[in-house]
Amino acid sequence: MQAPDFWGDPEKAQQVLKEESDLREVLDRQAALQRELDDLEVLIGLGREEGDAAALAEAAAGLEGLARRLREVELETLLAGPYDRGNAILTVNAGAGGTESQDWAQMLLRMYLRWAEARGFTAEVIDELKGEEAGIKNATLTLSGPYAYGTLRGENGVHRLVRISPFDASKRRHTSFASVAVIPQVEDDIEVTIDDKDLQIETFRSSGAGGQHVNVTDSAVRIRHLPTGIVVSCQNERSQHKNRATGMKVLRARLHEHARRQREEEMAKLEGEKLTIGFGSQIRSYVLAPYQLIKDHRTGYETGNVQAVLDGAIDPFLEAFLLTRAGAA
Repeated sequence: MQAPDFWGDPEKAQQVLKEESDLREVLDRQAALQRELDDLEVLIGLGREEGDAAALAEAAAGLEGLARRLREVELETLLAGPYDRGNAILTVNAGAGGTESQDWAQMLLRMYLRWAEARGFTAEVIDELKGEEAGIKNATLTLSGPYAYGTLRGENGVHRLVRISPFDASKRRHTSFASVAVIPQVEDDIEVTIDDKDLQIETFRSSGAGGQHVNVTDSAVRIRHLPTGIVVSCQNERSQHKNRATGMKVLRARLHEHARRQREEEMAKLEGEKLTIGFGSQIRSYVLAPYQLIKDHRTGYETGNVQAVLDGAIDPFLEAFLLTRAGAA
């Protein structure tokens, strides 16, 4: 950052500044945790010396909170992907099965909204298609908060519910499916930067219409963008300068489209393989009857506290996925 030519490449400089800011934030958080630990050690010492049970109870509560925040910092070290720190877009789709699956999709939507609320995230449902009788056919929400995408990316996949149906007069057990897709929320505007050293520009004599002087000089221009291989030509104008200016406009537009398509392909990869929303493709099963159990089939983590999970307590599943993925890396 102290180099004389640091701002020679503004885009790269901004990236370095962002990385520096992120690292400083991590260091500041670690320093704050250390100060809190030091304060608690002093409080424990005073509590023991004076036999102050209230002070010791306060210190115990403080240590519990500190342990929880340390755990969060530990997990954040696993979130090093290019989009992990950013916001997320989450979509829930009901599987086949009509009202049963649509009601299940509604339950999942509520679960994620409750989770976001408990985290202090901002969650907004931006699109929702209601079912004919109950539930939703699909819904999309944005979740804004630190590491929203990195934390939730493990929810991609099919979620399976087994329960006694509230819509079945015979009270039979039903199995329902819904899929969840999580992608990072990225900026809509795509800035196209064209470096002169990435261009190969050739001139040639125009062969098209354009007046009596159009073929007299090498006024036509062909521009090749070396990193992408995109080539544009322009020979409509009578001057080389005008043809070059027009060609650059076309090149910029094509590079913008190229970047847009690359982003779409990247988002598709992040969203994961499209699986059939049915048996054999689920990542997690939620069993409400005949017993109560929620099990993640990728990590093996399970809990019998079904209602808490449906009320948004999904952090243990998110953490298990991150740890399992890190162990497999």
